[in-house]
Amino acid sequence: MQAGARFGDVDTTARPLAELLACPPAIGNLLNASAQSIEFKDGDTIFRQGHHCLGLYLVISGELLRKAERVETRVILNSARTGDLVELAAALGDGRHTCTLTAHSHGSLMLLSFDALQQAFRAYPPLRMRLLEELAREVSRGYSACCAVRMAGIRRRGGGSSAESQGANR
Repeated sequence: MQAGARFGDVDTTARPLAELLACPPAIGNLLNASAQSIEFKDGDTIFRQGHHCLGLYLVISGELLRKAERVETRVILNSARTGDLVELAAALGDGRHTCTLTAHSHGSLMLLSFDALQQAFRAYPPLRMRLLEELAREVSRGYSACCAVRMAGIRRRGGGSSAESQGANR
């Protein structure tokens, strides 16, 4: 399944950032006032899994890699590129990072502070709902990609012709 395709009845297409963050001017001003620019270079760790989340990150330029530890196993999740929102789950949830974010090139991020986001959510609840919907689409896209990779592996292992299979059994 391709990104942007429909999975069941759920639209998995990523929404434009302007649509996700659309809000009344006073809320926009609150978020703009909290915005910080973060420069990074290759190899820098932006944040670590389990640490306190400072807010919602928007990749302005560069490439970053998301890694997580699950049951004592390190897993590379995916990369974050220009225009990607990073750590929706932490910013909308308990405020703890769900992964470690490491720079794979030089670039910059914009950080919308956790406190300003919480104030914006209280003052304008539709903003939180749009971001929760985007998080659901993000999870759905990840699940679809995982299924596609798994199906490709199954086809490679069992997809040979009978002549190839017989040759392999000799």
